[in-house]
Amino acid sequence: MYSDFIKEQFERCLDLYLCPRVRKKRLHVNPQSLVPKLPKPQDLQPFPTRLAIRFSGHVGKVRCLAPHPGGQWLATGGQDGSLRLWEVTTGRCTRTWQLGGPVASLAWCPNAALQLLSAAVGSTVVLLPSGLGGPDVEAAAAAALELPGGGGAANGGDASPLAAWAAREGGGVEIAARHPVTHVCWHGRGDYFASVAPTGATQSVLVHQLSKRATQNPFRKNRGRVTRAAFHPVKPFFFVATQNHVRVYNLAKQALAKKLIGGSGAITCLAVHPGGDHVLVGSDDKRLAWYDLDLSATPYKALRYHTQPLRGVAFHPSYPLFASAADDGTTHVFHGRVYADLLTNPLIVPVKVLRGHAVTDHAGVLDVAFHPTQPWVFTAGGDGEALLWCN
Repeated sequence: MYSDFIKEQFERCLDLYLCPRVRKKRLHVNPQSLVPKLPKPQDLQPFPTRLAIRFSGHVGKVRCLAPHPGGQWLATGGQDGSLRLWEVTTGRCTRTWQLGGPVASLAWCPNAALQLLSAAVGSTVVLLPSGLGGPDVEAAAAAALELPGGGGAANGGDASPLAAWAAREGGGVEIAARHPVTHVCWHGRGDYFASVAPTGATQSVLVHQLSKRATQNPFRKNRGRVTRAAFHPVKPFFFVATQNHVRVYNLAKQALAKKLIGGSGAITCLAVHPGGDHVLVGSDDKRLAWYDLDLSATPYKALRYHTQPLRGVAFHPSYPLFASAADDGTTHVFHGRVYADLLTNPLIVPVKVLRGHAVTDHAGVLDVAFHPTQPWVFTAGGDGEALLWCN
């Protein structure tokens, strides 16, 4: 017989007598109650839902597009080196420029009195008079693009010029940089514009001034490979996106104001909300990140709906809409409402997936942009077409 049997039985009885067990009630939670309640997409209209017009004419990929601020015209740039101007309502091509190389980026000058169009072609930024206005607009554009005494170059304080300004044969101005330019963007007043050259090292970001025909290098150091840049719509802030971070610089104080931390993938596209307090960032890890500048340096919301790297993101200028485009051939449209109350989080609801581009050579939708006044969206595809989606 086990010698300690009686002792252990007695201790066990004491445990049961002095330390009775408590029956714990299990909490039953419905999993559906944990899912946030979002409004139905039908209640969030208008937003683009159907294909309206195909803009066909490019040979090869349509790499970029830019709607005119008035909404009547659309500019597209292709791999074939052509820049085409389309009428939005009819889909008719009204003018074509041959720029001699693939067009990487397009942007309209916000100054309506000039009607200028800027394009990034190779290592050159081209400024073109669109010819859309009347005689007064054409005269103002010609005066703005007129170079002093046989052209010139701006050096930004360096011994050698950063970029050479020269008249373009056939009209316009060419700004020749040292490295291939992949992106161009304008300041809201229409005098300054920036160009991005990822392989430019310390000269990756150059800021050009149209009125003085000058170029300057605002950053002597760039911590990382710069992929995108954007001006704040209201404040004197400048956004510079590298592969892993987005740095926000205060141009008035000439200092770093904020640093947004990216994800695991390299940043490929950037968009700033018209109010200026929110930023969209797309990356090649298939994620779309929404940043609230007043909240944190990390994403407020990370969305992963695409199956391939993102190529373009855009906010609508007036409607609470934003969109993302990727190499999977789809464009995702979201309802993104921002409230004036800082204690209320933005409302983000996916409302529509647009499928109209064929994936060609692993290239799906390469760029996306909203119509300035209507709830419509334009997409540029690797299949050689630009599409207009309407509500």
